[in-house]
Amino acid sequence: MVFSSLLFLFRFFPIVLILYVTIPAILSRMAFFREKKVRIQNLILFLSSLFFYAWGEPVYVLLMLFSTVVDYTHGLLVEYFLGKGKRGSAKLVVASSVIINLSLLGFFKYAKVVALPIGISFYTFQTMSYTIDVYRKDAKAQKNILDFGCYVAMFPQLIAGPIVQYKTIAEELKHRKVSLQDFSEGATRFILGLSKKVLLANNIGMLWEQVQALFLADGGASQEVGLLWWLGILAFALQIYYDFSGYSDMAIGMGRMFGFHFLENFDHPYEAASATEFWRRWHMSLGQWFRQYVYIPLGGNRHGLLIQMRNILIVWSLTGIWHGASWNFLCWGLYFGFFLVLEKTFLLGILNRFRGWGRIVPHLYTMVVVLLSWVIFAWEDLSFGLSYIQSMFLFGGVGDHLLYLLQSYGMLLGITLLGATRLPLRMGRFGMRWGRDHLPKGAVWMEVLQAGFLVALFLLSVAYIVDASYNPFLYFRF
Repeated sequence: MVFSSLLFLFRFFPIVLILYVTIPAILSRMAFFREKKVRIQNLILFLSSLFFYAWGEPVYVLLMLFSTVVDYTHGLLVEYFLGKGKRGSAKLVVASSVIINLSLLGFFKYAKVVALPIGISFYTFQTMSYTIDVYRKDAKAQKNILDFGCYVAMFPQLIAGPIVQYKTIAEELKHRKVSLQDFSEGATRFILGLSKKVLLANNIGMLWEQVQALFLADGGASQEVGLLWWLGILAFALQIYYDFSGYSDMAIGMGRMFGFHFLENFDHPYEAASATEFWRRWHMSLGQWFRQYVYIPLGGNRHGLLIQMRNILIVWSLTGIWHGASWNFLCWGLYFGFFLVLEKTFLLGILNRFRGWGRIVPHLYTMVVVLLSWVIFAWEDLSFGLSYIQSMFLFGGVGDHLLYLLQSYGMLLGITLLGATRLPLRMGRFGMRWGRDHLPKGAVWMEVLQAGFLVALFLLSVAYIVDASYNPFLYFRF
């Protein structure tokens, strides 16, 4: 079950919301349940999340429950040994948790003997970080396994993140209250994420599919060599951004509707002026995870440049492997590691000299680096990826295919490029402020206008889902 499906939008999610609101309200009238509202809500979320996960893969619910029990137990053991002053024993328990989690992830993700459990990369990292945080005393061990299970299985962020660290929502698992403003902001975020995924990612993805088909048809030997392939990988870059950030927006929005405040996962990454900045803005929860649990424990930048370079390459090798077992993912990770090392050593200093030019040169450099990286990422067969990159730099004439695709997708391309910047957000805020200040009853009219816009987006998204046969989700395979 995916968020951008009629089953989820009109059956599963509304039913869960109704149960989440009504059952605690009814039970809280009884004296026994009066102080247990949040725990009842956690139970509803936990059971509904198990149902959500079991819809497509019933057997793998057992795997999730196993991970839940393992790390719940390990967290208690770590806290017990720390309380007894047995730090060595606590460290062994942490090692045990890491080994079990990585073994599960390695077997199901890289052995390729069974189908990949959806979301295993995300919830495995979450449960593993919990035990480490308890050891570091960044979080207290969760005594209630139901609350811990709610954290692990929570369906809004289960299949595509963001990777939610336990310490960021530990307090909300015990105490939370959904205000009308929170619910409204959550619903707004969900609709915007849905429209990004359905209206933008899916449609610009069809441009990439057509270019990909042309490349496979002639092996990159077209007369319109370079520009067509740059157009194709630009479409893929936009597709994966709107696809993944759209799902993150939906997850954050649903979390807010249930009273949770998940951290942001994207911050307009295509505005970055270096590869380093790009990765501070793209899949931020993954970057923070590797920084806190791998890079810093390895020594970070505290032991000289050579050790820092080593640590960067280790982190980026693991980042690549996290995405999949194919060699192209490892190469993709090492590719970014190489550029990050270059930037740390000297390249950032050169790029900073051009900052006064409106960051045009650093931004162009970053986009070339990022677009080439997406070629490596998109083609699991490295020979095809290298051939595609070679074709990108064999410039020739502007052919019929390129002109046709620009005519067909030009407007959508412009919208998606503009939407990847902060400009629409700034224009929207300016328009809302201007309307409130200059129109009669401006505040009311702006609220009505915003509500109407969101309803229109939702209806357009639903209409597309009803009519479309192309509704992929790129991060299902990760």
